[in-house]
This record gives sequence, structure tokens and C-alpha cells, in this order.
Amino acid sequence: MLYVMKLFLYVLSFGLLSNIALAKNDIGNLDFNDAPLSQNISYPSWFKKSSGYLHDDLQEALDANKKGLIVYFGQERCSYCEQFFKQSLGRRDIEHYLRKNYDIININIWSNLDIVDTDGKEYTERDLSIHYNTNFTPSLVFYDRKGKPIFRLRGYYTPYKFRAALKYVAEEFYLKETFRDYLARAEKGLFFLTEGLNERDFFKEPPFDLKAITSKNKLPLMVSFEQGNCHACDLLHSSPLNKEKTLNQLEKMNSIQLNMWSDTPVITPDGYTTTAKKWAKQLGLFYAPTLIFFDSKGKEIIRIDSVVKFYRLLGVLKYINEGGYLTEKNYQSWQLKQRKTK
Repeated sequence: MLYVMKLFLYVLSFGLLSNIALAKNDIGNLDFNDAPLSQNISYPSWFKKSSGYLHDDLQEALDANKKGLIVYFGQERCSYCEQFFKQSLGRRDIEHYLRKNYDIININIWSNLDIVDTDGKEYTERDLSIHYNTNFTPSLVFYDRKGKPIFRLRGYYTPYKFRAALKYVAEEFYLKETFRDYLARAEKGLFFLTEGLNERDFFKEPPFDLKAITSKNKLPLMVSFEQGNCHACDLLHSSPLNKEKTLNQLEKMNSIQLNMWSDTPVITPDGYTTTAKKWAKQLGLFYAPTLIFFDSKGKEIIRIDSVVKFYRLLGVLKYINEGGYLTEKNYQSWQLKQRKTK
């Protein structure tokens, strides 16, 4: 009996280690410069050109026995988009699986070209991206066979996470569970490490009564949800959170670090008593690190729940500290205003 138990534990540990090794070998390139590219990027040749009517684009996909339509929201000199094309769509298994199940069309988030959504409402491409609150490129909106938008990915994710998202939607797991729960179930034991967070001086010490903190000094709040043994978290701290410009911006706000799998007591900005783990689940978090920003009244302003580098983070910090969220309805509108004033 003892031998059987030891064998079982060995096989279990081997399986978990294999999964961890697979995930680590499949993270793609996270160490890239996110400054705007010097030249426009080229879309994959197999992207579809929209007819201008997403319902017709969807019908074309269905006629080809696809499961639905994906709308890609990008911009011409986006370094994150370039990584997505190279690291995720550049992998044969991902490209094959995506093309087998979906047609994908591209939209420029700054374009004034007209496009009609599947519900018949007319937008410009820019306004459609604002409608779906894409905020960060590349973003993907998945439509089902009936033209209903059912899932959104906002920002660049590692090939492993993107592959999981494709399967989550294509095999209709979204009908019965959240993407967070799907990942936790599919890779049980992989993401729950609670040790080894990066300690930084700008993070406030517990107790984490976030409502009291923001009420006292009336400053905005950044909550950094992280986890142990997290390569993306390490890069966040070694690069964008280590730059003088971002550190200067962080001095203007409250900053809190939480392990998204821990039972650390937390009072949320709106006064709800919970734990870090329960709050992360309530917020639907599935990516570490996720940075969520709140105003002094406890209302969420914006979140970054995908790969983030220096320029993107600095832009969001300025959006918060310069009060952009008070005058513009979303980050993309504020960015457009900044482009026009330059």
C-alpha cells in the first residue's frame, strides 16, 4: 500500500512538473521593447478582409463550417501586436486551431471607416473598439454562431494563455464556467504558489483596509495582484516598475500588493470584507500580474490584465494621475486626445 502511494505521488508530481515545464517553455517573448514600432506591421495573410458588415462576415465563416468569428482590434505600430503575431499566431498548432474554428478580421482602433456590428448598429472602427472597451491592443472579441459577442481578450497574452482561451471558447467551456475556473481546473496546482513575491518599498504594509487608505489621503489606488514563481511578475518589477518615470508616478498614488491565491484579509475599496483569493475570483482575474486602479471613492477606473511593459504602464499611470479618467469616458478616448495635442 505504501509503495502504491509513493508511486501515485511520483506520477502526480511528474505530471505537475511536466505541466510547469510545458507552460514555462510556452510563454513566448515577454522581454521586448513596447515603444511604438518604426514601421507598420503586416497582418497575417490569412486574416479576412471585412465586408463592412460583421453579420455578413460571420455568415461567411459559418458557410465555411467555422464556429464563429473573431474581430481583432489592433494598431499599425503596436509592439504588442507584433509579439502576438510572432509568438502566438506564429505557432503552427495555434494557427491551425484558430483557422479551423474561426475566421478573423482586423480592425484599426484609430480608423474612421464605417462598420456595422452583428446587431445592426453602425460604428466607425474606432467607435466599435471603444464600444467593446478594448483599451489595449491587440484585443480580440469572439462572436458565436448567432452573432453574440461571448468573450474578450484585451492585450497580449503568452501563447499558452492564448491557446487556452481559444479552446475555452471553441469547445464552449464558456457556457458552464469562467475562464479563470477553466484555467484553474485544467492546470490544477500550477498557479497557486503563494510564496516568492517581489517586495518593494512603494507597497503599503498590512492591514489592507483599502477603503480607509483611500478615504484618508484621497489618492487613487493601484492594487497589484501577483503570484509566486511568476516570470511575468518578475519582469514587471525588474523593468517597468523599476523606471524613474513610473516610480515618480507611483508616488502620487497608493500601491498595494496582493497574492491572488492567498487568504490574506482585505477590506476592498468599497468596504467589503474578504480575502485576496476571494476578491480575485470575484473580479474574474486569471492573469498575473493584474494591475487594477481605483479612484478615491473605491470605483474601479481601469485594469491591466495582460502583458504590460514600460510605455503602456506609464500611459495608464498618467491617465490616472492627470485625471484623464475624469474628462474622458475611457483610456482610448484619452489616448486619442493626447495624439491630437502632440
